[in-house]
Amino acid sequence: MTTFADLALSAPVLNAITRIGYEQPSPIQAAAIPHILEGRDILGTAQTGTGKTAAFALPTLSNIDLKIEAPQVLVLAPTRELAIQVAEAFQNYASDMRGFHVLPIYGGSSMSGQLRQLQRGVHVVVGTPGRVMDHLRRGTLKLDKLKTVVLDEADEMLRMGFIDDVTWILDHTPKERQVALFSATMPAVIRKVANTYLNNPEEIKIEAKTATVDSVTQRYWKAVGTSKLDAMTRILEAEDFDGVIVFVRTKTLTVELAEKLEARGHRASAINGDMSQQLRERTIEHLKSSKIDIVVATDVAARGIDVARVSHVINYDIPYDTEAYVHRIGRTGRAGRSGNAILFVAPRERNMLRSIEKATRKSITPMDLPSREQVKERRIDQFKASIDKALEQSDLSIYSDIVEAFVKEREVAPEQVAAALAFMAQQDRPLTMADNKPERRDSRDTTPGFNEEERPRRKERKQEEFSGESIAMERFRIEVGHEHQVKPGDIVGAIANEADLSSAYIGRINLFDDHSTVDLPAGMPAEMLQLLKKVRVRNKPLNIQSQGAAEDFTPGAKTPRPKRGNDRSNRRPERRS
Repeated sequence: MTTFADLALSAPVLNAITRIGYEQPSPIQAAAIPHILEGRDILGTAQTGTGKTAAFALPTLSNIDLKIEAPQVLVLAPTRELAIQVAEAFQNYASDMRGFHVLPIYGGSSMSGQLRQLQRGVHVVVGTPGRVMDHLRRGTLKLDKLKTVVLDEADEMLRMGFIDDVTWILDHTPKERQVALFSATMPAVIRKVANTYLNNPEEIKIEAKTATVDSVTQRYWKAVGTSKLDAMTRILEAEDFDGVIVFVRTKTLTVELAEKLEARGHRASAINGDMSQQLRERTIEHLKSSKIDIVVATDVAARGIDVARVSHVINYDIPYDTEAYVHRIGRTGRAGRSGNAILFVAPRERNMLRSIEKATRKSITPMDLPSREQVKERRIDQFKASIDKALEQSDLSIYSDIVEAFVKEREVAPEQVAAALAFMAQQDRPLTMADNKPERRDSRDTTPGFNEEERPRRKERKQEEFSGESIAMERFRIEVGHEHQVKPGDIVGAIANEADLSSAYIGRINLFDDHSTVDLPAGMPAEMLQLLKKVRVRNKPLNIQSQGAAEDFTPGAKTPRPKRGNDRSNRRPERRS
């Protein structure tokens, strides 16, 4: 079994991915990383979601010379969303490389800001073809120190009409450079580009050897509007389950999520590659014997788990490839039983959902989250069932005598005593969900084309991505404004990236001199707001605070122009040391 430590990555890169919690390279990573480290050209065929970004980011970072403050890696991506995502991945993997700089460049963002950062010096540039061409024509992007060019999702760039731009850019790169081309498919035009611009490439093809799992009912929830932890809690409240395996991507999250589930009243344990074999076996035995009901696991740690009582598999994090998905859901529906698989899909992960459906030749059904009313009814039914069990199996005579005496002494109705006892019994698990914050409408995916194999064009996709339903919003104050040279795009980018929230769910932004307000979906999780408090925009922490309800908002609709104001009445006093 190959590990990242076997791949000769640099120490800072290896430290970063160890801290992130990655356990084992995906097939495309294990195959591509050694060749990219050696400087060979790569022609890789692999589906979306197989871990291609790490396959080229980790080795190219390992080969970077931080003393040379000039672009050494150029990544071409078909869309601004992918460019931002790839740039963020580079930044995460380079977290132990002091002085490292990566710059995403794409149309629609400030050209002046990109020019300033290019002048200061960057090591990696990730861009869309059009904006990269603009900088090359202006002479603001110098490629004389370039070591590696990566073409990410080459077939998508072909479909969007960028292939001529790509070849023009390749013509303007040094002759002595490495090229890594990745594509989900290999049409003739892409093959021609490879034959023209790649030098004796190493061909890597990752085929999905997946098959349908007929005994497993497969559903997905489009993960927007509600935190994944809250969503999973509701699902566990409403579903009839026996044993559950929850899959996440990192070792760190297995422990964190298991602890949060235990805090919410579930019997849960983590299982990951850092645990000894003895401890893993003990955890699996506890699952078999019903001492615990939920195991939170990574793909590597869950291999070999064969527990008949596992009725549900929840893909809390979407897997890197379709093969991993099939292995995951194969943990349920065993021993002739039926099983359930639930997949959480963020908007940016919808391509992976299509890849899974295509590979398994099965449609995955969209699901709505259980409502608060449904959860309440479920809790009441369970409480009634526990009363029935006590009536049937217990000797209640001593308790009947106590209640009868209490009724006479206090002169209260027996129903009131029963209600008080029910309240006491359910204090740790109230029959109604806590409702101290406005509830967002659950995301219902009625998106045209969301499950279709043919992806709509970019403009159509943007229009079709949202259902047209309005959602409740909450207004928040943040401590950055005009005097800090902040722009709406800065606020949107910071919140969208940190909260993993599609920018289309960020509503009106009002800019004032010393602060701003931003409308976000009502009921943002408390832990997410704590994280956003520390997020910095223009080197200022947001210190986000709620100001109450705002107007309902329709995701994907055109956001009103930001308002400017001089309102200093709500300005927070400066802290003195």
